[in-house]
Amino acid sequence: MDKTESLRVIKEEVIGLKDSPLYKERIENGVFPVIGEGNHDARVMFVGEAPGAREAATGRPFCGRAGNILTECLFSIGFRREDAYITNIVKDRPPKNRDPRPEEIEIYSPFLDRQINIIKPEILVPLGRFSAEYIMRKFGLEKEIEPITVMHGRCFEARADFGELKITPIMHPAVAVHDPRKRELLESGFHSLKDNLKQ
Repeated sequence: MDKTESLRVIKEEVIGLKDSPLYKERIENGVFPVIGEGNHDARVMFVGEAPGAREAATGRPFCGRAGNILTECLFSIGFRREDAYITNIVKDRPPKNRDPRPEEIEIYSPFLDRQINIIKPEILVPLGRFSAEYIMRKFGLEKEIEPITVMHGRCFEARADFGELKITPIMHPAVAVHDPRKRELLESGFHSLKDNLKQ
């Protein structure tokens, strides 16, 4: 099965995921799960936490204000959004954009694990603390876990089923939506990512 077909299978499974505590919410609100989008051969894969209202309405990841900031930060390092693959751990929107709960991460994370193994990125970029903690634990780096502000922009070496992998946690772009003064700090993480890509 090729990458596109493998990702399509994941999409179909998520669409029919009636066991999810967020499935009823999705159906009642007439919105979409957000599976992921981008280059299936991407060197860099971004993993957010969960979709917001705009994402659920369109079925596309990072298409609201935080998504615009993500796109601009990528542009600032000479990287096009379409060159990356972008997804979230949780594929359905939690009510009122609340933080994802542990049981929600548990039910959706196997889909993310499969996406990582399909895309086979060189660098995995968790965006935000929930994503960073999950990714670090998944790849045996739990002892390295610190607040996202401390891990921001750092490069961790890991080993995936498909080979060597770098993990570069970055603060969630929403931080610059809530506090524009943090935009410069956010962008510094992307410049570190650019340096990691060159290595």
